Amino acid sequence: MNTSVTYKKATENDIDYLFDLRTKTMVPHYAEANLPTDRETTLKRILYQFEKGNIIFLKDEPIGLLKVDRTETHIDILQLQIDPSQQGKGLGKMILTDILKEASATGKTATLSVLKENKAQHLYMSLGFKTVREDEHSYFMEFSSVGNTNNL
Repeated sequence: MNTSVTYKKATENDIDYLFDLRTKTMVPHYAEANLPTDRETTLKRILYQFEKGNIIFLKDEPIGLLKVDRTETHIDILQLQIDPSQQGKGLGKMILTDILKEASATGKTATLSVLKENKAQHLYMSLGFKTVREDEHSYFMEFSSVGNTNNL
């Protein structure tokens, strides 16, 4: 894909955009899982580790959110949301591939969780993520660069 995305640190000025984005991308999955979708809960999810959030831009237009926590041993993908109008174009795969290349280059394990109702889990598996545990609502997945044969 010859598409270039850029990132800008999320600020309080982005909260309305992020609320709209989360409503479009995540609330349907939460509703399907019978989890809270009210405004207060949605805002709490937006503000969770807010300082690690970056707005994703494509051609100077905001198209999503990437929230990542990098530690000494892990790259935890906390939230990745792509606006529905931009889904299906390979942008999520491209962003994740970049993160997995970073994990491989640094010997870190990449982790994420995905709601069982979210079809994005198929993308994660295709990139080499493996489910390591689950709870009632989510799969918890890891990508370990050690022994992973996926071509990144």
